[in-house]
Amino acid sequence: MSKANINVAEHGPVKKAEDKKQVQKIEIPQEQIKYANLLLYGAWTGIAILLVTFTLYMGGILKAFVPPSQMPQYWTMKVGDYLHATGAPTGWSWLGMLGYGDIVNFIGVALLGLLTIGGYLILLPAYLKKKDTPYTAIVIAELIVLTVAASGILGVSAGH
Repeated sequence: MSKANINVAEHGPVKKAEDKKQVQKIEIPQEQIKYANLLLYGAWTGIAILLVTFTLYMGGILKAFVPPSQMPQYWTMKVGDYLHATGAPTGWSWLGMLGYGDIVNFIGVALLGLLTIGGYLILLPAYLKKKDTPYTAIVIAELIVLTVAASGILGVSAGH
């Protein structure tokens, strides 16, 4: 038996062209297309930013806050110990340190993290318009949780 015959035997007969006409078209809501496009273009933009900022960092174009040559001495430390030893920023204080090559990388990471919130902001008006109460409630709850988490107002510390 040839390989082609084994595959046909294992997967059943090949469907005829007439069978393909019976496939129903599924309509995708416009807000889901907008959400998907935000994720597609936002993710690629975030990745591009990460590549550029990493190149600036590793190429030495921007001075590092913690030089790459010193990083191995910090690898085994707990977060709190690392923060204490290096004076690295916490919370959103990194925004004031964008002149450092290892800090500027946070721009791409922050963008990727904000895509979810942006996506929910796209979905919310559509669900409100449709009067879809369950999805509206879920989106509002997600927006509240993500915004509170991103804000840092809960004050969770790195601990020692």
